[in-house]
Amino acid sequence: MIAYPETAPQDEETAELVRTLRADVLPSLSDRTGAEYLVGGPTAAAQDFADSVADRMPLFIAVVVGLSALLLMVVFRSLLIPLKAAVLNLLSIAAALGAITLVFQDGRFGAQPGPIESFVPVMIFAIVFGLSMDYEVFLVSRMHEEWERARDSAHAVREGLAATGKVITAAAAIMIVVFGAFVLSPDRMLQQFGLGLAVAVLLDAVVIRCLIVPAIMRLLGDRAWWLPAPLARALPRVALERPDA
Repeated sequence: MIAYPETAPQDEETAELVRTLRADVLPSLSDRTGAEYLVGGPTAAAQDFADSVADRMPLFIAVVVGLSALLLMVVFRSLLIPLKAAVLNLLSIAAALGAITLVFQDGRFGAQPGPIESFVPVMIFAIVFGLSMDYEVFLVSRMHEEWERARDSAHAVREGLAATGKVITAAAAIMIVVFGAFVLSPDRMLQQFGLGLAVAVLLDAVVIRCLIVPAIMRLLGDRAWWLPAPLARALPRVALERPDA
């Protein structure tokens, strides 16, 4: 049977209708008739996909963040740097998703309000987390080189930021322009990608990597490079720097 709801496919009322049919209407009908009833269509399929993504999202985030933190711990021989990197990366991702929600779900700045594509948050999380981790490794590895050479945390922060700040800003500017061009596309999905990635890269490169990370590293001082002795003995040694650096 084909039924046409009074609301649009993207409206929340249509998704609520699918949930009401599945949870309230059809189970009682199945009990009376003995038949099995299923709800299909674009809205139901989108709702099923969104629910499946939401169920697996915590595991996805835990695996990505956990493995990244473990790799940073091995490379930099530090416990606090991986924790800092994970928190700040999640901060930039949250800001990007918040911008998408504000514009495309709430309909601010002249955008048509509606649902966000269910796979967009997953893709943005994966892409932004990878980019953020690249910036983190690039910046902190330079600090680590100076720390290993001089054992002066303040000097390491200054030299690391001075050596990599311009490169990070230039690379981020290029990506912001590229991602921002997606916003001009007539496709709503590409607009969501473009806005989310552009906002994330802007905040991550300018605010987080050039301001927050150096400030945190300066406040931590020598403690930034602390690793408990049992972990230090258990973890292998992996060097990013050249032997003669």
